[in-house]
Amino acid sequence: MFAIFTKIKDRIEAFLNEKNLVTDCLNKIEEKTGIKKRYLAIGATAVTGSYLLFGYGASLLCNLIGFVYPAYFSIKAIESPDKEDDTQWLTYWVVYGIFSVGEFFSDIFLYWFPFYYVCKCLFLLWCMAPVSWNGSQILYKRVVRPFFLKHEATVDGMVNDISGKAMTAAESVTREVLHTLARNRTIGPAEPEAKRLSSSAPLEPTVD
Repeated sequence: MFAIFTKIKDRIEAFLNEKNLVTDCLNKIEEKTGIKKRYLAIGATAVTGSYLLFGYGASLLCNLIGFVYPAYFSIKAIESPDKEDDTQWLTYWVVYGIFSVGEFFSDIFLYWFPFYYVCKCLFLLWCMAPVSWNGSQILYKRVVRPFFLKHEATVDGMVNDISGKAMTAAESVTREVLHTLARNRTIGPAEPEAKRLSSSAPLEPTVD
């Protein structure tokens, strides 16, 4: 257990020593106040936790926590030559997407659950934590992957069927639009010509 906390602490220290937007802000505050950025980070974490418990807009803050940090490290993973971190963050986004879909349909009930956003935030932190018992890895290997492998053929068939129908519908709509445009282009110039001929025709003499 101590080794886990040590690993988390080392990861936080490494993050605080990197040059990025967060550490730049912490360095500026440290220069002005004299408070070490380590303690500033701890204070910011405490304030965030309190806001998730009692603050307005906790949902937005929770979603930002679950998105901004993983998005930042996903970009770093894409730019790095190592592919292991790519798999790590792809796994997180798969779990995050499934969780978001499930939350969309159950949010109306979970919203009233006490400390829901704190629990959600802890869940997302567990899914992105740099530990061997990382939540996204566990959920993917034990739930998502077995379900996907079991129903892969069925899902592929459904996707191909939907794609085929979508392509057919798109082709039909495109054909209809082109046909309508061509018909309007053919009929359009004839109407002014007919009006011009009718206006230039001589009037028949009238008999009193």
